[in-house]
Amino acid sequence: MAKNWRLDPFKGTICHIYESRLLLSYLPHFVGVQLKFHLFVFLVQLLTAEVEYASEAVKRGTCAVGVKGKDCVILGCEKRTTLKLQDPRITPSKICKVDNHALLAFAGLNADARILVDKARVEAQSHRLTLEDAVTIEYLTKYVAGVQQKYTQSGGVRPFGIATLIAGFDANDTVPRLYQTEPSGVYNSWKAHAIGRSSKTVREFLEKNYEEDMNDEQTIKLTIKSLLEVVQTGAKNIEVAVLKANDQIHSMTVDEIKKYVDEIEEEKAAEAEKKKPSRD
Repeated sequence: MAKNWRLDPFKGTICHIYESRLLLSYLPHFVGVQLKFHLFVFLVQLLTAEVEYASEAVKRGTCAVGVKGKDCVILGCEKRTTLKLQDPRITPSKICKVDNHALLAFAGLNADARILVDKARVEAQSHRLTLEDAVTIEYLTKYVAGVQQKYTQSGGVRPFGIATLIAGFDANDTVPRLYQTEPSGVYNSWKAHAIGRSSKTVREFLEKNYEEDMNDEQTIKLTIKSLLEVVQTGAKNIEVAVLKANDQIHSMTVDEIKKYVDEIEEEKAAEAEKKKPSRD
């Protein structure tokens, strides 16, 4: 077995060991730093740096929005433009179905999301087979956040470079649920939230325009309108999924989204016309 290396915190030297090679890649980060940690305690600097890198990947990902209405919960995402020679039929969606009553939208690295979504689906199926009942949205969120947290302190791995929005309804319940998880494993419940690139702009818009007990039409319109704050190409680069209690998940078509986009643009044009100073 080839020898690996690690820092000896008691002597300040490098000693031979037969363990993980993880620390070797981080040695440049600790030049001139005196280490006083126990050998088996995860270094705080490493944890902070890795989670920050994962959070940066989220900030560079396309924007995702979740909004709760009175009887529905809506997820909307910005889609990247499909290349001319790319097959649009197999372009991965940013909104994933975890179970019949649960959706997950993400911002960040697509490859990381694929792994995390698969884990969430298996957990939901296992819960249904074992307990003969659908998983609750909060339980699913805790599971996803737990997996993300585990990958911040395990050797030989890195944190998932994604943040998620998990939405749905619990069994025999009509209250919409919306949660968000971060790469660090932290999760929160929201009425409306946005993640990804330019998410701060979208969150500020939602804070100003969100209302309690919105109907389905109002909730869908607010979701699309908030995305249009950062998406300049209109309906073709937006995807929206609608989930209602005891109903199937509905993925809106481009034509359906375009109707809302046209209506929103007409309203903006009318408002701009009103603000123009009169010539009298």
